This record gives sequence, C-alpha cells and structure tokens, in this order.
Amino acid sequence: MRITILTQSDPFFLAENIDYLVKNLPLGSKVVSTVVFDVSPFGKRESFWAKAKKTYGIFGFRFFAYYGLRYVLSRFDRKKDVKKVLRRHGIPIVILDKGVNHVESLKKIASKEPELLISIAGNQIFRKALIDLAPKGCLNLHTALLPKYRGLMPSFWVLKNKEKETGVSVFFVDEGIDSGPILVQKKIQIQEGMTQMELIKRSKKLGMDAILEGIRKIDSGTYELMENNDAEKSYFSFPTSQDVREFYKKGGKFF
Repeated sequence: MRITILTQSDPFFLAENIDYLVKNLPLGSKVVSTVVFDVSPFGKRESFWAKAKKTYGIFGFRFFAYYGLRYVLSRFDRKKDVKKVLRRHGIPIVILDKGVNHVESLKKIASKEPELLISIAGNQIFRKALIDLAPKGCLNLHTALLPKYRGLMPSFWVLKNKEKETGVSVFFVDEGIDSGPILVQKKIQIQEGMTQMELIKRSKKLGMDAILEGIRKIDSGTYELMENNDAEKSYFSFPTSQDVREFYKKGGKFF
C-alpha cells in the first residue's frame, strides 16, 4: 500500500516516532511521500517569535526555559529532525507553496499516487478534496479516547481533569474536528504523578502501534469501525494562563 504522511517539523517527539513507524510498516506498505508543515502548537500559523511570546505568556518562565533549551539542543540532533529522518529513509518530501487544500497542492500530493493518507500532528484543516484524494481514505492520530477530548493538547487536559485513563484513537478524517469513525483505539492508564511529557511519550509511541494496526486492517480489506458519537463528545481548545495555574494547583507537572 502506498502511503503519504502529513506531519509537522516538531523538534521534540515526532522524528523518533516516525522513524519507528517507517521501520515497522507491514510487508507491502511503503511511504511514498510526506508533507511536512511548519510547527504550529497553537493550531494556527504564526511567526516563530509570536509562538515564543505566546508560549511564555501562557506557560511561564520555567516551561519556556526548559523547552527553549530542548529546542536549541534538538537543532544539533539528527534523531530529532523530522526531515532528516525522512531523508535517511529515502522518503520524498513534497514542498507545498500554498495551503494543503489548494488545487496546486492537491496535484502535487496526488502525483505520488498515494492509496492512503495518514496525518500525524498535521496542523492544517483538511477539506473534502484532500480527504477524498487517496482511494483508501485519510487517517488521523489523536492522542485521546474519542469522542472525549477532541481538540488541542489532550494530554494537558486529561491530566488537569484528573482522569484515570486516556489513550489514542486512529480514525478516518471527515470534515469535522476529530469526528470521523474510529478504526483503532488503545488505552493508557494514567499513573499518579505522571507528567505531561511522560504521557506524550507514551501516547506517541502507542499511537504509532495503533497506526500500524490500522494499516494492517485496511490492507486486509475487512475491518469494523467504532462510532465517534457526537452526543458523547467533549472539546478543548488551547489552554489559557489561568488553565495552567489551575493545572499546577492540582499538582500537575509538565516535566
């Protein structure tokens, strides 16, 4: 099966996990291309300095300094660079001059003849033409147990809300927000004192295993989907500085 991955150049967690995914693809499956978006933690495109200022304002100095240092160090670590990992595997990177839904972008993605699209931290809204581009569909990885915790930063919200469990969901993308039918879902027990970084590491790795399972199911041609019921949904946007203060008061830790 020919696969195109749509992801972003996150310098913290994605490169090693994409490397794991590519190394463990089922026999007969191949990543034929990737689209790598700029990092956009706030769910929209902003300049580097705008992101930095907003991060400082919401999360405070300690968080900003810790992740700022990790960001600087990642620039010298080939294992943390998504594009370098892709090039090491010989996977072409499709360069888009316009938004991912623009007709020119769609032609570039389609030129690699993908049978399946997989979004891993893809940070642009996908429209119908893109969703329908590959004959076997478009999958997305969400690090929560849908339909709960749709939206942004689910790892933060499940810890803030003192949930006992969370997980990952691999679902077929539709035109809603994290609302498509679920192909694979796996649970994670949240341990006392677990930090957000620990949870992200676990959920990203488990997410790769869930994607691999989803690929095998699609390749088999027979699979059952789970309902992503809107009546049971909860949705969370990016946290505010007040949310972060409440997170700390409840004993939450980022790292």
